[in-house]
Amino acid sequence: MACSADFIESICEALAPLGDVRSRKMMGDSVIYVNEKCVITACDNIAYVKKLPCIADLMANAECGCPYEGAKEAYILDFTDSRKVLKVIETLWNDLPFPKSKKSK
Repeated sequence: MACSADFIESICEALAPLGDVRSRKMMGDSVIYVNEKCVITACDNIAYVKKLPCIADLMANAECGCPYEGAKEAYILDFTDSRKVLKVIETLWNDLPFPKSKKSK
């Protein structure tokens, strides 16, 4: 089941203080970008973030799951604590690379 438009919109609104936020449908679900870095995979109205060492302490008590079959396990981001969400995404953003630019033919 895909994410609802309201769910994606609420994520984007929550992350707005961090800069330019946009969503994109991919593989039947959605990904959320902050300042052109992909920070969240949203599937079935659940927000997943990569399990990286930089956020391990912040996400120590978080649930984990796989956004889709064959995916690596990820942290499930709980949006009830907006300060924590912003801190997690900001920390994650600082550790993630920018997407590679596509070469033109």
